[in-house]
Order: sequence, then C-alpha cells, then structure tokens
Amino acid sequence: MDQPQAAARDALHAVASRKAVLHLLPLLCLAYFMAFVDRTNVGLAKSSLETDVGIGAAAYGLGAGIFFLSYALLEVPSNLIMHRVGPRAWITRIAITWGALTTAMMFVQGETSFYVVRFLLGAAEAGLFPALMYIITVWFAQSQRATMVGLLYLAVCAGLTLGGPLGGALMELAGASGLHGWQWMFLIEGSFTILVGLAVWRWLPNKPSDARWLTPEEAAVLEERAATRGAPAHTTLRGNVRVAFGRPFILALAAVYFANQVASVAIQYNFPSIVESIDISRPFLVGLVSGSVGIGALLGVLLIPAVQRRVRDEVRVIVWCSIGTAATSVAYVLATAPVLRISLIVLAMFFLIGVLPIYWSVATARMSGLMAAAGLAFINTLGLLGGFLGPYLYGWAEGAWGAGTSAWIVLVGFSALGVLLIPLLQGTVRAEDRATAAGRHEPATDPAASATPGGRPP
Repeated sequence: MDQPQAAARDALHAVASRKAVLHLLPLLCLAYFMAFVDRTNVGLAKSSLETDVGIGAAAYGLGAGIFFLSYALLEVPSNLIMHRVGPRAWITRIAITWGALTTAMMFVQGETSFYVVRFLLGAAEAGLFPALMYIITVWFAQSQRATMVGLLYLAVCAGLTLGGPLGGALMELAGASGLHGWQWMFLIEGSFTILVGLAVWRWLPNKPSDARWLTPEEAAVLEERAATRGAPAHTTLRGNVRVAFGRPFILALAAVYFANQVASVAIQYNFPSIVESIDISRPFLVGLVSGSVGIGALLGVLLIPAVQRRVRDEVRVIVWCSIGTAATSVAYVLATAPVLRISLIVLAMFFLIGVLPIYWSVATARMSGLMAAAGLAFINTLGLLGGFLGPYLYGWAEGAWGAGTSAWIVLVGFSALGVLLIPLLQGTVRAEDRATAAGRHEPATDPAASATPGGRPP
C-alpha cells in the first residue's frame, strides 16, 4: 500500500473509531457503572443491616465477598457463552438478571438470605467485565485499547464518586411506605439496572459489520485494525487449554491482578464504615465522603494510561504503581489523623484503579478471538477471588483484632505481594513476546483456526 492510500486508510480508521467511541462507550460505561453501584452499595447498608436484621461484621464480610466467589466460578463459562451468542444478547441477560437480584436484596431477613442473594447476584453478573473487554478487542486497535479501557474505568470512578452520595440520598427515604432506607436503595437501583439491560439490547451491535451507523468501509477498517497479529487464534478450546489459560504471562498477570483486587475491594467495601468511625453519621454525608475515593480513581485512570503512552513500557508503569500502592498502604496504617488517613486511601485508589487499564492492555496485546474471551475471563476470575478474599479477610480480622490489624493484613500485606510478583510478570511477558516474534506459538488444532505470524502487535 502506497503512502497516500495508507494515509487515507488511517483517516478512515480515525473517523470510524470516533464513531465507535461515541456510540459504544457511553452505553458500556452506563452498564458497568450500574454493575459497580449495585455491587458495592451494600457497603452503605453495612451498619443498617446490622441494626435492622442482625448481620454482624464477620457475616457482612462473608456476604460481601461471597458475591465474588460465585462470580469467579461462572466467569469463564459465561464468557464462552458470550463468544457463542454475541455480546449484545449476553450482556442484556446479565444486566436484567443482576438488576432483578439487586432489587431482591430489599427482602433480606438475616445472614442466610443475605448470603444466598449475594451469591446469586455474583452468578448473575458473571462474565460482564470480560465481555466488555472482549468488545474492546473486537472494535479497537491495540494502540487504542489502554485508552479505551481507561475510559471504561471512568464508570468505576463514577461509581465510587457518585454511587455513595446517590445511595446515601436514597437511604434518606427511610420510613417512606414502611421501608428501611437500604430497601429503597436496592429497589430503585436494581430497577434502573433492568432498564439499562433493555437499552443494551436496543443499541449495542455485536461487531462493526452489524452497526447501522458505520459504512461498510468503516466497519471493514475497524475489524482489520482490531485484529491482534501474532497472538494465538484458535477457535476451539479442545487441545488448546494451555494456550487459553496456562501461558506463563497469563498466570503471572492474573496473580498480580489478584493481589490488586484483594486490597482494592477491601477498601471499597469498608470505606463507608471507616468514614463513620470519624463521627459522620448521616447516610448522605457518609456516602458523600466515601465518594472521595472516586476522585483518586478518576485521576488514576486519566493520568496513568497517559504516562504509559509516553514511556511506552507497560510493565515499568505497573512496577511504579505497585510500589506506590505499597508505600501508601504502609503510610495509612501508621497515620493517626482521620483526614490524613482518608487522603491516603484516596491516593491508594489512584494507584489501585489507575493501573487497571495497563493490566488489560498487557493482556489484550497478546490475545485474540476465543483465546481472548477465555483468557480475559480467567484473569478476571483470579481477580474476583481476590475480591472475595479482601472483604472477608478484612471483616474477619476486624472482628477478631480490630481495624488496625485488618489494614495491616489486607492493605499492606497484599500490596507488598503485588510488588514481589512484578519480576515474575516482567520475565513472563518478555518470554511471551520472544515466542511471538520467533513464531513459536502452537498452531491451531482445528482447520478453521488461523494464526498470523509476525511480531508483537503495534
């Protein structure tokens, strides 16, 4: 292709990408925002659940974390179904069922019903996040993916920033129609999520060629540029389980992500109670102050991918963020002033959330097709197990020894683990890229599969 033709293709791709961003990202972000709000609003209800239905700290920690256990068990099967039926139908199903179960949280009467509904909620939502990541691999070139994932994580930041005040405001409805405030919160937020699921069915295309708002030429250039050259391109898991789940860089990245999620989710689910400990009692004010962690997360997803684009070394950025998280966690547990401790939690979320687009950029650069659907779900499964362990371990240690010990075990311990795992990640990513450059990936075992030789994706 000569230079004028290449320039014309680049211009066409830029136009098509802008259309994709404008049409897809608001809908994907809305779905993920509601998932995040529905997942974490239970933190606002922690004290009320103890008062109204007798759910103590340890039971709360188990119930908060058990969501992630069922989510993890069904994550890979869910994403394989998504690959077969298409993201549109599957994300619609996910949103409607998790919205209905969020609403069902208003009927919780004790520990057992709390555990059951939280377990079912995790099962319903399983597969959502890797499905969103898969959509990004189908629509966007590798050079755009860290930015796209960063934009998607704006939904997390919005959930952290707005979810708390929104949930707190809904809890101010306590007493209306004889319902507790937390019942109103679950009812309204769950019902809105069902509407989001219907919007996904109406407006989300499965792939560029299905989009009515793209020309055929624009759809073709998006699909061409989204192809991950050099990544294994098998179309069946039979005989390719190691390629999907067992490549060393996948295991190392999943382990680093696990450590990140233990610390991050423990903060998200327990920050409202930390705020209450500094004599803030009104639900709206608790939610408002709790939302401050979203400010740190927002700055992280805006600034850290920008740093990565400048230094062009994903693993180095992960190293810096891991060290920053560990240092901030140590400072938090040593600090005594309430305002300083809250500020340090905000800073910790800057690193913990801001680095996430870089993790997924490392993964999507080395996966495509069915292997991407399976591998991304596997990595997220390990993260979900961390999400289960974080709140449970924090609640157990808080009940046994107090909040100070919880912070040491969860925040400092797992932040330090993340730092210790970085050399393993560095080595395995380099080995994966050398294998790709040398064309040493195993060939597809089925006639329909095709592997494109070549070096590391641009």
